[in-house]
Amino acid sequence: MIERLLVANRGEIARRIFRTCREMGIVPIAVYSDADAGSRFVTEADFAYRLGGGLPSESYLAVDRIIEGARRTGADAVHPGYGFLAESPAFARAVIEAGLIWVGPPPEVIATLGSKLRAKEIADSAGVRSLPSVSSKDLAGEALQSEANRLGYPILIKAVAGGGGRGMRLIDDPSQLAAEVEGASSEAAAAFGDGSLFLEKGLTGSRHVEIQVMADLHGNVVSLGERECSLQRRFQKLIEESPSPAIDDGLRAQMGEAAVAVARAARYVGAGTVEFLLAGKDFWFLEVNTRLQVEHGVTEETTGLDLVRLQLLVAAGQPLPEEALDPEPFGHAIEARLYAEDPLHGFVPSFGRFERFQVPEASGLRVDSAIEDGSEQSTFYDSMVAKLIAWAPSRAEAAALLVASLERTRIHGPATNRDLLVRLLRHPDFKAGRVDIGFLERQPIADLAAPLPDREEEQMAAVAAAICAQAGRAFGSRFPSGWRNNPSQPQRVSFAGAHGPTEVGYLFRPNGTVEIEVDRVPWEGPSLRGLTPDRVGLELDGLLRSYEVSRSGLVHHVDGPSGYSRLIEEPRFPDPTSIDAPGSLISPMPGRIARVLTEDGAEVEEGQVLVVIEAMKMEHSLRSPHAGVVSQVQISQGSQVEAGQTLVVVTRAGD
Repeated sequence: MIERLLVANRGEIARRIFRTCREMGIVPIAVYSDADAGSRFVTEADFAYRLGGGLPSESYLAVDRIIEGARRTGADAVHPGYGFLAESPAFARAVIEAGLIWVGPPPEVIATLGSKLRAKEIADSAGVRSLPSVSSKDLAGEALQSEANRLGYPILIKAVAGGGGRGMRLIDDPSQLAAEVEGASSEAAAAFGDGSLFLEKGLTGSRHVEIQVMADLHGNVVSLGERECSLQRRFQKLIEESPSPAIDDGLRAQMGEAAVAVARAARYVGAGTVEFLLAGKDFWFLEVNTRLQVEHGVTEETTGLDLVRLQLLVAAGQPLPEEALDPEPFGHAIEARLYAEDPLHGFVPSFGRFERFQVPEASGLRVDSAIEDGSEQSTFYDSMVAKLIAWAPSRAEAAALLVASLERTRIHGPATNRDLLVRLLRHPDFKAGRVDIGFLERQPIADLAAPLPDREEEQMAAVAAAICAQAGRAFGSRFPSGWRNNPSQPQRVSFAGAHGPTEVGYLFRPNGTVEIEVDRVPWEGPSLRGLTPDRVGLELDGLLRSYEVSRSGLVHHVDGPSGYSRLIEEPRFPDPTSIDAPGSLISPMPGRIARVLTEDGAEVEEGQVLVVIEAMKMEHSLRSPHAGVVSQVQISQGSQVEAGQTLVVVTRAGD
């Protein structure tokens, strides 16, 4: 048996693996970068080895340093988690050559299946069909167009290596082919060190369904059921569930048999995922992920199996236990991926400190996360904050539990996609099980991702913020500051929110009542209940609403019955020297300028892409805030920029 396990990863997945180690009596060992020195997963391990640096190349991708950490801590096995080196045959080989147990498939299997083209050949040899495709190597110009025309549009451009949606583009316009191939290749090279691509026939209206397989060294290869992963944005999964609402028992058996056939043909060992496209009752092989999947928890919740435990047993040479050979799924599980990204600015990654991160406890709810109050969302790593997994006897109950848990989660810090997840789970097409991989491309994403509170609800949140702030200033006094014996003018405070500015005026009366104005319009008959510096009940027109309020500097975090509002208080005496150039295109994150698509003097349209920034191995397009003329380009291709840095200034025509 394995006695000491080094987890060559960080954050949520490291904590997840440690949990199983504890249950199996295995000593958990962490490795960490300088950026993660204060992280929770580091303190939870029995031993932790410092890799140094902050960049992945200096830490979680540094093979020699990780092997040295295993040697120094007495580890006898290494688990790669997912991401980083999890699908690196070179790392697997280095672990084995160091005399350690590798928790994963053999290096040669990882290398073979790491090429999506080679994986398709293996599937074909196993009698499992895949969609027509062609390598783009040595193809350009007319030859590239000719091959795309032969396959037929829409065309899916895919990176040969890697995953996670990087290096992927779906196009139906031949005029976009050359530019999208160039962009996909650049993104794949940055993410995987390999810009190789292939073209695959696109299949509109299809679902993304994957089969979890497990294989041991004793000839056992089993399917542990499917996961529905069709709700995606830019090929990045957002919501996964098991079982799939589109699959009956007969189709489930067929897809499970196909996945097992592919795994056997590849001589697979360990946990793996065979991915398919599904249209009606027809399905086509996509690829094999040679690692534990991010969404493995939904399979665990519906089968009762611990997939990490199975991985460790297999790696130690043991056969799969009886319960894994013939699992009996029960109930329904749905997972939502909570990301630190800003929906109001094109879903760019967001960074900073979580003043508060608290998920309510509930029967049937599982939370996989490494974030807690005070955690920092680093610029160096993936933007995932947490995975919330709800299990219930039925799909409808699981969805309801997940929605309620997301809504009640307190997230005070970097922007997240929480409100998008809530609306997706409430969407009638999701409730009816009708979504496919193109679902979000057909939806008004700005509306789906907008803050849950509307303009009126945000104004009420602003009132709560102002009143609680006043209570905080007067805490310990007999009466709140601003309570006058004689009538006076209201005190006023202004906030900036997602729906624009809001001015709140308030005046406390000696009889315990309060007068409230919002944007100079009086409210009729408001009253307060249970006012404290961090909580207040607002009663208006006979309806009582309760709000929780916290403050960090000028930022007020308000959690109310309609959702979360982030309000920035406008200082009474603003710095007159702090003036942003009108029309400035500001970098929303630290990163590298991948492309500059404009120049001084250029005429541009509102929404036109002016700059492409690369951050966290993804490319993000930054667009002109309005039509006009570019008056300043302050960056160049390849330059490094910080969050908040002015990149381009666009002057409106006539200004």
